[in-house]
Amino acid sequence: MVTPENIPKNIVSHFLSSPRVQSDHHGRLGTMTAPMTDLQWGNFSETGPWDLNRDEIAWSRVAVTLRNAAQKEVPTLIRSRRIPPIGRLIVVVARLGWALLPWFVRKRRNKFATPEESRAYISLRLRIAIEKLGATYIKLAQIISSGEGLFPTELVDEFKRCRDQVPAEPWDSVRTTVEQDLGARIEDVFSSFEKTALAAASIAQVHRATLRTGEEVVVKVQRPEVSRLVRADLRVMAWIAPFMIGRIKVAALANPPALVELFAETIVEELDFRMEASNMIDVASMLHDLDQNGYIVPRPHPALVTRRVLVMQQLHGFNFDDVEGMKLAGIDTEEVVKTGMIAFMEGALIHGVFHGDLHGGNLFVLTDGRTALLDFGIVGRLTQPRRLAFMKLMLGATTNDVRGQVAALCELGALPKDTDIDAVIVDLNLDNPIDPTELSGEELVMEVQRIVKSLLAYGAKLPKELMLYVKNMVFLDGAIARLAPDLDIIAELTNITMTFTQRHGERLFRELGMAAAEFQMDLSGVKATLGVDESTDSLTYRELQQRRELIQKRMKDHLTR
Repeated sequence: MVTPENIPKNIVSHFLSSPRVQSDHHGRLGTMTAPMTDLQWGNFSETGPWDLNRDEIAWSRVAVTLRNAAQKEVPTLIRSRRIPPIGRLIVVVARLGWALLPWFVRKRRNKFATPEESRAYISLRLRIAIEKLGATYIKLAQIISSGEGLFPTELVDEFKRCRDQVPAEPWDSVRTTVEQDLGARIEDVFSSFEKTALAAASIAQVHRATLRTGEEVVVKVQRPEVSRLVRADLRVMAWIAPFMIGRIKVAALANPPALVELFAETIVEELDFRMEASNMIDVASMLHDLDQNGYIVPRPHPALVTRRVLVMQQLHGFNFDDVEGMKLAGIDTEEVVKTGMIAFMEGALIHGVFHGDLHGGNLFVLTDGRTALLDFGIVGRLTQPRRLAFMKLMLGATTNDVRGQVAALCELGALPKDTDIDAVIVDLNLDNPIDPTELSGEELVMEVQRIVKSLLAYGAKLPKELMLYVKNMVFLDGAIARLAPDLDIIAELTNITMTFTQRHGERLFRELGMAAAEFQMDLSGVKATLGVDESTDSLTYRELQQRRELIQKRMKDHLTR
């Protein structure tokens, strides 16, 4: 526990004795440009407010224990109950009912001029209701906001505000949390602390501050009631989920009880910032080991990290959606996207570790073109068997091995292990994909329904790691649309495959038990999935998007007849 007697004094003593800290002519403390020793093992900025020593960080030693304890709590939170938390259930139903009722009445009276107006109205009301319900539902909104192309545009755009524009906690509440967790008055640790939040999201909000020793920092402060409310909400969701089976088509595919379990596994780890700070260390180390110099991680403070407070280095850069600003600064936005695609895939396939919640609010681009990753509450961690299964899945895609891909999905847990692989290939037409642009709206809807029915029959589900991976891929897909619409998708997939083979081929083939000579790149399956002929050598993202828009229009026209 940090105490007012020792922490400020120890921090000042540590930094004043360091050659990296000096006073300017006004007596203020600042950072010099001496080499940072933590750059030998982690991807951080070249200069920093402190130098991390992994062996001396107290909170990192308990992170594994905390993570295991959080996962052991999940079955208790989602176990079957005859009676849910009645009080919380009433609040949830009332909030959502109040959001839906006016929309339903207006829709019945044909008050909306267009379907887009109707969707915009209900999206706004849902976003307001979700913000009032708190962290659990805001987190769900954040997940939906990353699903561009999967969910209605109006809903995605409205829910993007839940990433960092949620109403903040009042200053008195923030001050109490910080002082309780640090065991000291704010004035004893910080020379300044901005009362207005820099950003506010589901679990926490962040404030700019300056330590008594002069370092500019960002302080992440957990909302005071979030831990209790999240656990109550998970119990409510677990009680409701069985009643949703078979009632909502999309929910039926996802398996509502399994979805609640998946969500619980993800969110419980966000409730202790010591795990998040440890995730920052692990991702920085992984990026360094992979020589992924296009990404950096802010340094967490070696002492000022508790369950509800996380002090970290302050970095500056462009918002990830500020394409115009980046281009004016001479930043190659296409290169930013390319680097992100390779770094994300390498982390998952080679180290089994990847940032699990990529979205525009969780990263920004530095003036030198590198990307800073933020918010490490959710990090995907693959066991060795699942990492190898991911490798087989990706390898199967680049060699057009359909059977190998389905087998890999079984190993990942997306399909039961005893699944008849050949039957899946036939039922889903995986060996002879259909070009969706050649289908009518009615045929498209029927094909989607047929695939969903087949997946349900096989017991398909979405494991946590696969869900996080797919969600990140959806985000990167949207990032290409904004930052690199003229990127040649086929050429880039070829480049990524060759990069992996050159950098990690020996290890990949050894772990998968195959000879390098057996690897023959064949993107015909990928091209078929994109809906283009095998002879096609080039397809820009802009062209791909036009195909998608055509498909979506045909389906929408058919459904609105």
